[in-house]
Amino acid sequence: MGENENEETDQTPSEATSEKSPLHGSVLHRAINDAGKFSLLDSVFKNIIWKVYRLPTANGRWLCVREQMAESTLSFHIPKQLIELFIQEDTRRLQDLEELGELSSHWDTLRKNVTLHYQQMINSYQEVLAELNKFSGSSFKSSCCRREKKLEFVPVNLHLQRMQIQNNSAKTDGVYDVVTIGAPAAHIRGFRNGGLRRQLYRFEGEKRNSAYQYIYYSPEDTTKAKEVITNIYRLHPRILSNTDLLLAAARHRSSDSLKDSLKTLSEITEQFVHTFEDQLVRSALLALHKARPSYVNKKCSTLVNNLEGTEDQSENSERRSSKDSIPHHAEYDEEDWDRVWVNVGKSLNCIIAMVDRLLEQNDCRPECEPNSSPADQSPSSACDNWYEGLYPLAVTLKDCVNEVISRAKKAMVFVLLQDCGSNIPQALALHQRRDIVFSQALAGLVCGFVIKLHTCLHDPGFLLQLHTVGLLVQFEGLLSTYSEEIGMLEDMSVAITDLQKVSFKVVEAHLEESANADLSPLVTGIRDFYTVEVQLPSKLFEVLPQVIKDGKLLRVHPVFFNIGINEQQTLAERFGDISLQEIINQENLNLLHKYYKSFQEKLSTDCLPRLQTQIDLKELFQSLSENIQARKRKKCGDSKNYCINLPKAERNTFYEL
Repeated sequence: MGENENEETDQTPSEATSEKSPLHGSVLHRAINDAGKFSLLDSVFKNIIWKVYRLPTANGRWLCVREQMAESTLSFHIPKQLIELFIQEDTRRLQDLEELGELSSHWDTLRKNVTLHYQQMINSYQEVLAELNKFSGSSFKSSCCRREKKLEFVPVNLHLQRMQIQNNSAKTDGVYDVVTIGAPAAHIRGFRNGGLRRQLYRFEGEKRNSAYQYIYYSPEDTTKAKEVITNIYRLHPRILSNTDLLLAAARHRSSDSLKDSLKTLSEITEQFVHTFEDQLVRSALLALHKARPSYVNKKCSTLVNNLEGTEDQSENSERRSSKDSIPHHAEYDEEDWDRVWVNVGKSLNCIIAMVDRLLEQNDCRPECEPNSSPADQSPSSACDNWYEGLYPLAVTLKDCVNEVISRAKKAMVFVLLQDCGSNIPQALALHQRRDIVFSQALAGLVCGFVIKLHTCLHDPGFLLQLHTVGLLVQFEGLLSTYSEEIGMLEDMSVAITDLQKVSFKVVEAHLEESANADLSPLVTGIRDFYTVEVQLPSKLFEVLPQVIKDGKLLRVHPVFFNIGINEQQTLAERFGDISLQEIINQENLNLLHKYYKSFQEKLSTDCLPRLQTQIDLKELFQSLSENIQARKRKKCGDSKNYCINLPKAERNTFYEL
């Protein structure tokens, strides 16, 4: 059958019938214009099977159709990387808790309990990772294995379906890819109490209304605290390294390098300073101050001599609302934090002023001759030696940055400590469940991005949209709103929403001709900020736009539409409740509108594909909105078609779930 794939034939459709043959192979068939010895696809897809068809056309010629199905190595590769990152992050969290210093007995007991449960979770993750490292054989996890404990981080049924159609007479071809993945859900943990969406909502309500003595921070505050810590870990090393580069440029008296290093250092430091502008940092510093033993002892001695103060304190210890629970400023020197924080900007300004002075003097006087002795140079001006002029200022900047980090990180860690305050076991159980479903969803996302990037590598419109607006990823769910599938739907919606934390970065793979190419994607970061590095061989990397080659992060915009289509959904529509599906679809329609608005502001429709039948996107949005509002099963079916066609029109990866 191999000869028939590229064979030109003059047979008419009446003289021959279509043919097909199942074949097996290890290399995924690639497009005609594929370049390079090493393929990204060969590192991601394995155990490929295919069938080849020859179909007659109206003009008497033949189309060659190749259907392929491949399992992905990312089913295990991505979860193993994530679990390692989870372990590293949680281990660092334990260290951060220890570095909080002395706390009053109440808060110290809470810290010890949280530490104990985190250690148990780390041990559990280490056991799962050890089991996954032992695993060998096929990378495909079938649905019958979805309740296996050791495989709970691995996605179910993740595979690629590719159809390639070739017209040999016209020398044209087309490739159509669909990535299939079972709904990301924590099957092993059950759905008796619902899925993540319901459990998180219920847990947040219990935290808000709990009489337990802790400080309530809203989900937005908790997210902000995680963001601050993320920026600390991300920006601090960059400030230190760029400060060293600045000093190196000063040592070599390189004006261009000095300017470039200063520009980069200024941009990073400004981001660092803006990170701590939020009022949450100040209120958390106050809360941590009140949690110190010295403050508690002073407070107790005051209350003994003040009965009215005792009554006031009794009232304040009652259940707090989300607005009133964060401590207000009292007996705390807020200006001290402001001075420390502002000193970072002042230190940077001093460095900028010194660099400007050095460059100005360098332009106004001839350069020192290389053979001149130190005695010939004037020792009266420290600016004659660039390094000596900048070194003390650089040290001051580093000290100021370290002081800000020392205070702010402890305050944010104290905020996150409250997140577990009301119910530690439940909080960390939800923590684990969210890790599990995110791991499954991320494996599917990376698989889809790899195949889409490879297919559209020579498409300038797609690449422009990719780095300008971001990657729109559509998930289509077919779950019913009945019985256990409600919990699966709730897990899946949270997992897909969490993919907003992911960015892609395309890097060049430096491979030798004799090397055994391994272009597997690499995941880095922490739970609220992940970067997936996708490697490309040099020949393929060269065709990318310069902005992508420079390392720009490519944002992900996930949307999820669910259309229950089985008999259980029919029962739910007639006798049950389908509001969960309606809410999810409406939320994601809003996200889709937001993406489309950003697309309109930054790009023109010229970069969209030219279809035989032109589609008005505004009409599609209107039809999609009307169908999402409908409750009848027939209209839900119409909505399914629109959900698929709209992302196709915008040239983005879509997923059939």
